[in-house]
Amino acid sequence: MVSRAEKNETDPDLGVLAGRLLFAVQEELFTKLADEGFDDLHPRHGAVLAYLDKDGVRATELSRLSGQHKQVIGKLVDELEELGYVERRPDPADRRAKLVCPTERGLAEMRAGGRIMAAMQERHARRLGRDIYALFKSALIDITRSQRRRVS
Repeated sequence: MVSRAEKNETDPDLGVLAGRLLFAVQEELFTKLADEGFDDLHPRHGAVLAYLDKDGVRATELSRLSGQHKQVIGKLVDELEELGYVERRPDPADRRAKLVCPTERGLAEMRAGGRIMAAMQERHARRLGRDIYALFKSALIDITRSQRRRVS
């Protein structure tokens, strides 16, 4: 009989694969960000930073996009505000609402993170071949969307 550990080594399920990919991407991304001077960031901050827009975004939208609870996003925004990456501003479309906007440091991190992620994707596209990588990414997007709809 094959143990669960052996099965996950030879034929990992979707959850195991997704977790391994997430942790490996986060490790590379945040190590390289630290090398570029953003050593105060942690992978948990990705739930905000990955979806931050230069013109700002509402916390409720960050929650929806990341799949994290509003309370978690609020705590992360507090941390990032304290670290100097974001600030809250009134939303011009609705003065009662707030936008989470990147500061100059936040914009610099967004540029660095974008470069690092683009290089990661380029490396895999070259390794697999661009057509296969495009198919892989398209399938992964489809699976992710479908799975997120099932839990929403």
